[in-house]
Amino acid sequence: MTRGTPFAAAALGIALAVANIGARQASTAKETALTRKARGIHERVLTLDSHVDINVANFTADRNYTQDLGNKVNLPKMLKGGLDAAFFVVYVEQDGSADAFTSAGYGRAYRGAIEKFDAIHRLCEVIAPDKIGLALTAADARKIYASGRKVAFIGVENGYPLGEELGRVQEFHDRGARYLSLAHNGHSQLSDSNTGETDGWRWNGLSPLGKQAIVALNRAGIMIDVSHPSKESMMQTLQITKAPIIASHSAVRRLADVSRNLDDEQLLALKKNGGVVQVVAFSLYVQADSPERRAALDALRKEFKLPGGIPLGGLGGQPSAVARLPEEQRTALLQRVQATSARYPAPPRATVKDFVDHVDYAVKLIGLDHVGMSSDFDGGGGVDGWNGADETFSVTLELVRRGYTEAQIAKLWSGNLLRVMDQVQDIAKRLKQ
Repeated sequence: MTRGTPFAAAALGIALAVANIGARQASTAKETALTRKARGIHERVLTLDSHVDINVANFTADRNYTQDLGNKVNLPKMLKGGLDAAFFVVYVEQDGSADAFTSAGYGRAYRGAIEKFDAIHRLCEVIAPDKIGLALTAADARKIYASGRKVAFIGVENGYPLGEELGRVQEFHDRGARYLSLAHNGHSQLSDSNTGETDGWRWNGLSPLGKQAIVALNRAGIMIDVSHPSKESMMQTLQITKAPIIASHSAVRRLADVSRNLDDEQLLALKKNGGVVQVVAFSLYVQADSPERRAALDALRKEFKLPGGIPLGGLGGQPSAVARLPEEQRTALLQRVQATSARYPAPPRATVKDFVDHVDYAVKLIGLDHVGMSSDFDGGGGVDGWNGADETFSVTLELVRRGYTEAQIAKLWSGNLLRVMDQVQDIAKRLKQ
């Protein structure tokens, strides 16, 4: 009996090894099948990212989106990752000059906006019309997609370039704008910004002109975007608008407590309105800073007279407000940010799984019909696993892993936002009649 014990142990060890190999093979086979299923879904659904920033320097004859420019969204990366459509954003920063809220300041902003409108049209009509087309309606998007080309939409981030001329709302529509937010980081002439939570309020919501702008946007058929304006601005917007609204790039505040995200009350109000929140894969909004770190960075923004809310986790690719600082001040700011990070470490970089946690939360709270997805690529956005258009498939894979069906994934990627666009445009037609 004692002689048989080693043989029994060896037999047991072999059996366990075989079982482990079998389990690994089964797990690999299951993962392969899941990936194959996700690939099929990803190829069949229209994938739409509702917020991508641009630089007009990347829309020239020599340097343009037909090339991989090293940025996060361009045509080669869209092709590689299976990103079919994107809202390219007309964004003009409020410059903080003494004449910012005068005709001179508004004029500079307007000219900057027109440069970006023109750049997007140039890409779609001159540089690469065989590769990408500009969509003005949901039907346009589906037609362009069916042709095998990529789809471009135009969104306007910050109503500041409108100045005090609400006739520009219709002009922006005619130039292709299909959503517009009334403010960015810092209060505009139209609305308070989310940054008022630390900087104080100017209008306590919408300005009188901003309330008129809501009416003008409804009549023009432009979706109203509430991602950057304050909570009170959003709630006042909902009292005025006759059409559904969107949050083009915001995450869930219950999971990451930053002012750019929407709390449960806002999400439920969006559902009641029939709108959609495009959950954003921006690491700082998916994995929030600690209260101590947030307070320290807010203090630095105030000290260096920077707009509230701009990322300061590291100064690479920062908004122009930082770039305009004298070199001595930029160096000092970087040193202070590094010291702050040493004392209050930044949270770990968010992942695709963390991002889809926000999608899951929103779906469970307000229903699948009111949730979509965005990145804020080339404006600071990105998470590990979806850090550029070339990695877009990883989002679909994670959704499939969590049990979302093809029909549900199609709604999240584009169906819900395109539905709202259709509704906004239909309501505009009725209002004009």
